[in-house]
Amino acid sequence: MAAVVELTDVSIVRGEATLLDRVNWRIEESERWVIIGPNGAGKTTMLQILAAQLHPSSGTAEILGERLGRVDVFELRPRIGVASAALADRIPRHERVADVVVSAAYAVMGRWRESYEQADFERAVSLMAQLHVGHLAYRTFGTLSEGERKRVQIARALMTDPELLLLDEPAAGLDLAGREGLVSTLSELCADEFAPATVLVTHHVEEIPTGITHALLLKKGAILAAGPVDEVLTDERLSETFDFALEVTHTNGRWSARARA
Repeated sequence: MAAVVELTDVSIVRGEATLLDRVNWRIEESERWVIIGPNGAGKTTMLQILAAQLHPSSGTAEILGERLGRVDVFELRPRIGVASAALADRIPRHERVADVVVSAAYAVMGRWRESYEQADFERAVSLMAQLHVGHLAYRTFGTLSEGERKRVQIARALMTDPELLLLDEPAAGLDLAGREGLVSTLSELCADEFAPATVLVTHHVEEIPTGITHALLLKKGAILAAGPVDEVLTDERLSETFDFALEVTHTNGRWSARARA
């Protein structure tokens, strides 16, 4: 079976800066990945490749069985669900939540004159319920809390029944209760056998939901370690990633890290 993602010697170079350096990475359809690294490590650049928004300077990137550079990305992108702060900034604040979600079926931001089938509305309702925002359907996006907006974005990202789901720092900017609520919801999503292969980016191991199967540590554009999450998130590897002595703990499926005594 073809991998969902297969990157081979992928580099991204901009001027004299190397944003990604000879990255090799394979994602299978049943896997749930987290990418962790410090600021400037190349995490967002990596997601842009996976989202078919950026082509490698060298190497090959195959996404959902299609090679970037040989495929119409406008046909490929609807097969990829993305939730990110950059995308959220494009959502009209006056748009109703239900319309924010259902309009993903046409890959547009907000309702215009497009028409939807009953199945589209039923799927939107189902996803809003799954992400615990069904009661917000008639609220406008601009009136939501940051945590509610994050959930709506994820529901929208799932609207097209994608084969790959990309979540760029979904818990960023949330308070403790908001973070824990969202992590709980993401844990439910990761446990769903019908959910797509998932890649989540974060700075903090505390934001990793249960059900994440694999981890990738990124530093200065290069992969420091990648594999099963229990093997990758060790004191030594995480300390090397952040250039700081860290102690990692794993309790009841959740991770935490603090300065090593």
